[in-house]
Amino acid sequence: MKKLYKEKERAVKMRLRGMSYSQIKNKIKVSKSTLSLWLEKYPLSDKRIRELRDWNPRRIENCRNTKLKKREEKLARIYTEVSKEIGLLSKRDVYIGGLFLYWGEGTKASRDVLVCTNTDPSMIKFFLRWLELIGVSKDKLKVKLHLYVDMSVKKETIFWSNILGIKEENFKKPYIKESRFSNLTYKSTFGHGTCNLYHANSDMHNKVMMSLKYLRDIV
Repeated sequence: MKKLYKEKERAVKMRLRGMSYSQIKNKIKVSKSTLSLWLEKYPLSDKRIRELRDWNPRRIENCRNTKLKKREEKLARIYTEVSKEIGLLSKRDVYIGGLFLYWGEGTKASRDVLVCTNTDPSMIKFFLRWLELIGVSKDKLKVKLHLYVDMSVKKETIFWSNILGIKEENFKKPYIKESRFSNLTYKSTFGHGTCNLYHANSDMHNKVMMSLKYLRDIV
């Protein structure tokens, strides 16, 4: 009886702190009917009931899933809209798009080499598509990867080779960063290192640089 009395005291104290029956039952192993009898004189305020309801893990998870579903549906509608607005890309679209891509992401310092560096495989694929459009064969391209020390060179080489359709013999020795990818608290890359796709040709480089100059002149 003494133990039961102490348990009741504990239950009342927890109730006065605003705990629900379920929360108290997790601490004190008694039936819900016993708790109801002990705590009938200690009802929770309407405000506290609303707080407990809003903080319920299942309710929070359902709310999160509902918001996520609405966001995904909204983005899907926007994607459908913009896909209709953009449509298929013509050769001119790809050509102009590639120039702007190189303007933003390409290397300008070298006088003889066109280089685009990025972690996004889709961006490198578009750069490759653009190079092919302006007459560069895949066989003339070289790839250099920047990887972290804990990444597999073979695995990442195969990944980029498959993505780009470029033979592994066209890959140069990768640059290996001493830091570990697994230690990064925020991985801002796509998880396959940085890809440098380049083509060594001074005439092609001059053409691209003059094309960018023309774009600057007409802005």
